[in-house]
Amino acid sequence: MVIAVAAAISGALLLAAAGCLCFWRYKARRKRWRQAPETAPGSGDNVLPFRARKHPASSPARDSENKMSCGEDDLDLPLFDLAVILAATDNFAAESKLGEGGFGPVYLGRLEDGQEVAVKRLSKKSSQGVEEFKNEVRLIAKLQHRNLVRLLGCCTDDDERLLVYEFMHNNSLDTFIFDDAKRKLLGWSKRFEIILGIARGLLYLHEDSRVRIIHRDMKASNVLLDRNMVPKISDFGIARMFGGDQTTAYTLKVIGTYGYMSPEYAMDGVFSIKSDIYSFGVMVLEIVTGKKIRGFYDTELDLNLCGCVDVVEGRQEHGAPGRCDGRQLRSQPGAEVHTGCSHVRRRAA
Repeated sequence: MVIAVAAAISGALLLAAAGCLCFWRYKARRKRWRQAPETAPGSGDNVLPFRARKHPASSPARDSENKMSCGEDDLDLPLFDLAVILAATDNFAAESKLGEGGFGPVYLGRLEDGQEVAVKRLSKKSSQGVEEFKNEVRLIAKLQHRNLVRLLGCCTDDDERLLVYEFMHNNSLDTFIFDDAKRKLLGWSKRFEIILGIARGLLYLHEDSRVRIIHRDMKASNVLLDRNMVPKISDFGIARMFGGDQTTAYTLKVIGTYGYMSPEYAMDGVFSIKSDIYSFGVMVLEIVTGKKIRGFYDTELDLNLCGCVDVVEGRQEHGAPGRCDGRQLRSQPGAEVHTGCSHVRRRAA
């Protein structure tokens, strides 16, 4: 009897010790994980993590100075001389400024051959700017698709960090769908074409490109429209590259735009292909209704646009009709509304 009791006590002590050891190792790993900063793919000492070549518009005199060694990638990207960019943008004149985002200001430029370009200039006030610059160059240099904005080259002369893109004559999607006058120019067939183009661009990023890319900041202002109203996804500063069979990742630094973020990403830092699809669903609703996700709010029902989707889809009950009785959404083309509703469900199907 004494031996059995002693054995039981010894076993319990061993189990407790093993449990404490596992817990201690878990806490140690979690502490190291929390202390490790999230780094963008391709970040390192070099500004450009690949081989670069001079753009034809640049003078060959400084070619040897601007050559940058290849890191793990073997990519070619044209380099512009700063003098060429200054001449194209009239020394970054206020009249050439198209707008400003988190990366910094964007300018309209005209090269010597007459080609119009958009120049993104890294703001010196941006704490994440250099990493976003490296990330965007690394990722978008790998990608080519009709529905992705095309990177023509970059400039790293002196203290400047500049990205040169093809110029989009019709600005961004949000300037059309949230403007009462411009929205009337978008018939339902054109809206459907825009939705389809965005979907094709996302499919390429997620499934068909050489690397799997999660954009993480899909929103109407990051979809540009060319002279033919073809949508092109832009702004890859916080995008992440997935390798192999990876489908999910975690981060402690949640970056993006609230309202477009999927719940699991906003609350837990978990992101995947589904995160981009959720954002796409929000954009579909905005394109169809002309309402901003962060501006539409039903005070009577205490619901935003996604909450109204639950009402329309029958996942939430309310006695008062308010603006969420479904008349507006149901009056629009059914396929687009169903697509948007299915992509902003709070629970995964």
